[in-house]
Amino acid sequence: MGNTWSLESFFTPPSVEIRLVDVLLNLGIAALLAFVLGRIYVRYGTSLSNRRLFAGNFLLLACTTTLVITIVKSSLALSLGLVGALSIVRFRSAIKEPEELTYLFLAIAIGLGLGADQTLLTIVAYVFIVGLLILRSVRKKPASFQNLYLTIATKNPSRPSLDEVVAVVEPGCTSLDLRRFDERPDGLEASFLVGFEGFQQVERVRQDLRKLSESIEISFIDNRGII
Repeated sequence: MGNTWSLESFFTPPSVEIRLVDVLLNLGIAALLAFVLGRIYVRYGTSLSNRRLFAGNFLLLACTTTLVITIVKSSLALSLGLVGALSIVRFRSAIKEPEELTYLFLAIAIGLGLGADQTLLTIVAYVFIVGLLILRSVRKKPASFQNLYLTIATKNPSRPSLDEVVAVVEPGCTSLDLRRFDERPDGLEASFLVGFEGFQQVERVRQDLRKLSESIEISFIDNRGII
């Protein structure tokens, strides 16, 4: 009898009253924090992708997580149902850089904290993390003159290779850092963060790359302008 009562009480927890005002307040705070997070990602992020477009996902992600946690926290059955639903539905996103994933986790954490009614703790932790992000970006060593993102794409799968591209670019710049490399059946695409002392070096590297292949595609982009 006692065991039966304990089992029933476990699967039938006391109902939790959800106030509409509190839900709307948490959703508003989540939207505000996610919006600010998006602006910070656009301003201080270093991803090669379109940061302004990617940052638009933060608001929807944070608000949706807040709503889901608000609903399932009042019922064990709903919590188990959420686990079952997530095991069926697979979320696939083309995340190629760890920085994108960390910002998504932060947006989810905002929704988790506010959905669990941990408003003060969420805001304090958010301010602390964002402060660290800004401080890290401000204290970074100033980039050398003409730090650019160099993107090279080819339509020929056999030539030039990555080694040939590096052998041409490296002698003509002051720094070279491979940020992304994609190899496809019809060619390859590589992105580098490169440093130049002047525009003469940029032109020299461009001419040397053109000698490798006439069909090669070359893009020089200011690393502060990729938003």
